[in-house]
Amino acid sequence: MVNTQQSSENIPVGEKPKIPTEIWVLVAAAFIIALGYGLIAPILPQFVVTFDVSLAAASAVVSIFAGARLLFAPMSGALIDRIGSRKVYLSGLMIVAITTGLVAFAQEYWQILALRGIAGIGSTMFTVSAMGLIVRMAPIEIRGRCSSTYASAFLFGNIIGPVVGAALSTLGMRPPFAIYGATVALAAFVVWAKMPKVDASLRKKDDPNNPPLRFAEAIRDSAYRSALIGAFANGWSNFGVRVATLPLFAAAVFTNGGVAAGFAMAAFAAGNALCLQVSGDLADKIGRKPLIVTGLVVNAIFTATIGFGTNIWALCILSALAGAGAGLVNPAQQAVLADVIGSERAGGKVLANFQMAQDFGAITGPILVGAIASAIGFQYGFMVCGVIGLLAAVAWMFGRETLPKTKVETLD
Repeated sequence: MVNTQQSSENIPVGEKPKIPTEIWVLVAAAFIIALGYGLIAPILPQFVVTFDVSLAAASAVVSIFAGARLLFAPMSGALIDRIGSRKVYLSGLMIVAITTGLVAFAQEYWQILALRGIAGIGSTMFTVSAMGLIVRMAPIEIRGRCSSTYASAFLFGNIIGPVVGAALSTLGMRPPFAIYGATVALAAFVVWAKMPKVDASLRKKDDPNNPPLRFAEAIRDSAYRSALIGAFANGWSNFGVRVATLPLFAAAVFTNGGVAAGFAMAAFAAGNALCLQVSGDLADKIGRKPLIVTGLVVNAIFTATIGFGTNIWALCILSALAGAGAGLVNPAQQAVLADVIGSERAGGKVLANFQMAQDFGAITGPILVGAIASAIGFQYGFMVCGVIGLLAAVAWMFGRETLPKTKVETLD
């Protein structure tokens, strides 16, 4: 069924362990990465449009990034088992740094498409390896808290990044890509300097008492099946449509679309970050499932109404509330993965398939919603996102709760 880690024996009863130093290293790197990404997120689709391509082609730049992540995710899991999470993480960061920096010098649409595709390979390498590291290093009592702290780093970077990116847009659309490449390279240096070189995943991969968790075993768990559906919905609305379609909607409605998109993305990140401050602890106290279902519903409702935000304040408020819903979902769903895999087993393929479900949503969402927006309007495109989120919430109602029992409850 589920392989879970026992409570830390050296922690006094009633006192929760602290977040390990190694996770704080990942948190620092996540902040640096998100800060840089926030510089380019509001301008990427609009930059692509300057090459005289359609809205669908502009959205395809986001989709190919997610598509490369999707296709390379299984190989990322295999690489983690072969050479270790740390090396895969660092290699992925450097691939993203180089390819994104080169976008600043692109002269043709196909060059941006190719570079973003390669960047997607690097992205899935560091994303899957980071998830695996957190699964192993997070104490069972604070899995939700560790996940929310890691996610908060991304979100605080995303709060600052789009605002800075909007200001930098006055200098032109190319410089932010070079700056982002430099910030990702800085994140790689932080991990290289501070993360221990001994990789626990390599020590445990050949342990006959703790064989890797196979996907065929994990998929029999209703919690993991529900997490895959939740990941698809999250990828569709929050990693795909929000990044690709929201800036195009802002450009169509507002005079300065880049600034409007930047503030809307910052508002989403702010709402997300505020919820992350409490959602991780709540997931460790009351359970993963209530947070996930509530968050999916909230995110669905307010994403569905974004298309009606025709003034900047309405757009920012709706974005912030949609972000709050996402902030309830993500830490709890990450904790579910850790509960299903356990700390003593490798789960590279299980994590990779979860990432693939999320990336599949990020691929299909921008393309289909972009087509709907072009045909009948942005409002209908965003409402489709709401339907996807509500269907995921229904699916999670049939998933099991994975919050481990306490020692006392286990003894009883």
